[in-house]
Amino acid sequence: MYSTRPPSADKTATDHQPVIRLEGAVERVTFHSEQSGFFVIRVKCKGQRELVTMTGNTPSITAGEYVETTGIWFNDVKHGVQFKVQRIKTVTPTTIEGIEKYLGSGMVKGIGPHFAKRLVKAFGEKVFDIIEATPERLMELDGIGKKRRETITSAWSEQKVIREIMVFLQSHGVGTARAVRIYKTYGDESVAKVRENPYRLALDIHGIGFKTADQLAMRLGIDRLSLIRAQAGVRHVLQEFSGEGHCAQKFQVLVDTAVNLLGIPEDTIKQAIQAEVDETRLTPETIDDEPCVFLTPLHRAEVGVAHHVKRLLTGTTRWSGIDLDKAIPWVEEQAAIELSASQKSAVAQSVQKKFCIITGGPGVGKTTVVNSILKIIMAKGAHVTLCAPTGRAAKRLSESTGQEATTIHRLLEFDPSRFDFKRNGDNPLATDLLVVDESSMVDVVLMNQLLRAVPDNGAVFLVGDVDQLPSVGPGAVLSDLIDSGEVPVSRLTEIFRQAATSHIITGAHAINRGQVPRKSAQGENTDFYYITGDDPEALFNKLMTVVTQRLPEKFGFDPVKDIQVLAPMNRGGLGARSLNVALQAALNGDAHPKVTRFGWTFAPGDKVIQTVNNYDKDVFNGDIGTVSSIDMEEGELMIAFDGRRVNYQVNELDELSLAYGITIHKSQGSEYPCVVIPMAMQHFTLLERNLLYTGVTRGKQLVVLIGQAKAVGMAVRNVKSARRITHLSARLRGVSGNQQTLL
Repeated sequence: MYSTRPPSADKTATDHQPVIRLEGAVERVTFHSEQSGFFVIRVKCKGQRELVTMTGNTPSITAGEYVETTGIWFNDVKHGVQFKVQRIKTVTPTTIEGIEKYLGSGMVKGIGPHFAKRLVKAFGEKVFDIIEATPERLMELDGIGKKRRETITSAWSEQKVIREIMVFLQSHGVGTARAVRIYKTYGDESVAKVRENPYRLALDIHGIGFKTADQLAMRLGIDRLSLIRAQAGVRHVLQEFSGEGHCAQKFQVLVDTAVNLLGIPEDTIKQAIQAEVDETRLTPETIDDEPCVFLTPLHRAEVGVAHHVKRLLTGTTRWSGIDLDKAIPWVEEQAAIELSASQKSAVAQSVQKKFCIITGGPGVGKTTVVNSILKIIMAKGAHVTLCAPTGRAAKRLSESTGQEATTIHRLLEFDPSRFDFKRNGDNPLATDLLVVDESSMVDVVLMNQLLRAVPDNGAVFLVGDVDQLPSVGPGAVLSDLIDSGEVPVSRLTEIFRQAATSHIITGAHAINRGQVPRKSAQGENTDFYYITGDDPEALFNKLMTVVTQRLPEKFGFDPVKDIQVLAPMNRGGLGARSLNVALQAALNGDAHPKVTRFGWTFAPGDKVIQTVNNYDKDVFNGDIGTVSSIDMEEGELMIAFDGRRVNYQVNELDELSLAYGITIHKSQGSEYPCVVIPMAMQHFTLLERNLLYTGVTRGKQLVVLIGQAKAVGMAVRNVKSARRITHLSARLRGVSGNQQTLL
């Protein structure tokens, strides 16, 4: 696909080729990862009849630039003969053709291919000088007013500063495209601030972690045994543990992990932990007689959740004293239903308590119970508020109850200027009852923010499936509340007759009991297919055929809108990243125009997922949308999220990934008409029962599990191998850990 052949390449080229020099104009940037710096470019080189395909690493590369390279010819098994670049120097183009390509590449906001052609035609080789020194002359062209001129000159000067930052980072061995974010955070002081303390990048800049900052620090001459490095390192280790869901870590585990990672003596690591405690970034506490350490924000959140749960358990509601002997028959008559004994018990407990939990798997009647409770309470004139962690979950809650529901973030009204929610203890929600659906997804930080906004006289019902995966963020709030024994819990287990006809529901409950799904017979009609394969390649081929041909042809599913591939993890040939590339090529490969940033290529029609919370855009981690248009002139994309169009600049695309395939973790709280789940031994580190159970329960109409029998069996047998380290359950029981000096 990217192959070219030098004149002397009649025999197979190897890495034993002599190092040679090639230079020329970049005709096309086929691929560039702004995260790793890896590129594939096509270059018109002097002395070569055909375009040369070059691969290598650089922080920035743009069509039209002139490159001077040294490297070797090599024969890629898949793509043919290429030039492997060892050193590359980019030069601002001087030819008319090169200048036009460079300006039209989208690197300067306000200049796309059309205006680039007009600018070059009007000003020729002097166009760069005019943009920089006499930008008012741009207004000589029709269609360029004051606003566009200011956009172009501002973007041009920003690019210059960003280029300087990139050169600085590259000269110190860091190939990164995070220069834009560094510039936006630190401005013209970027280089000075980075030199002063490169570890601040890991604290201040989204997308830059400890390892990148550490690499830069080493190049800048910071002592690898220094206390500043040790402090940054222990924070990093705790953040890594919180990424696995832990709120805290045992002190000695933290010390040992940091020593192994950093190569710093244990005494210095302990000193660094104490320094971080003294600076209130870490908080020590005893859990189960073991000294542990929290990231302070997680400690505050956990203490806050415990406090607010206790606060909300006390007092009375405006519907207290309700006659259940009359209320339950009344609601059955109103809704034309007959509640089971377990459902009646759940309704009774929820109506009588101020804070309670309703949990259970699919098909056990949680929705019926919630609707019955709402009818009874609303008949007393109570104001009810419904919310869920994701937009899709909120939409489902609204559809199932007939009441308005919103996401937690929107309910709490985030204020970007203060980077905090407007709704809090001083400005509580105006509600008598807060219902939180899919509450197993809510991490400890968000739960604290939510509960602090509930007034003292308000009641809270948490609804969710405790057997699903815990939240992506740290904590295990729902299971901790249940385990504490301090919060009233209604656990629904009875599968109702109508739901029992669905193999998705019966299969999910069977998985939850430790039973491996039955392999589907040839030609079988069901809503849950289990197809096996011997190796990852066979599974991949089956998955591609199922998604692109069999499901659309047999069931009429739209392969982009209706089918969601759910992978156990991102990495590997059957991980979400690889599957996205393959599915994009198969389902939307011909779409144009294309823009490549941060390792992903996007085109109109592509399915995408937001990967971080963006409060300014009102788009949150896990929201799925579609690229509706790309404006190459303006360097902008429009993404449609549930019908709402949101504008993205190209330098903001590190917040998005393709979403033809996503991880099962990212799918929590969502339902899709059809899900396809690959499961192989390459996923073995994540193969757990609640992972498979969560994936299967995302399917509304059809589930297709394509897996190696050994991997599926392992997932079904493996029950929560590693419990998250939290202290919430004990806090609720009144057991508080001692905070003390660790050294």
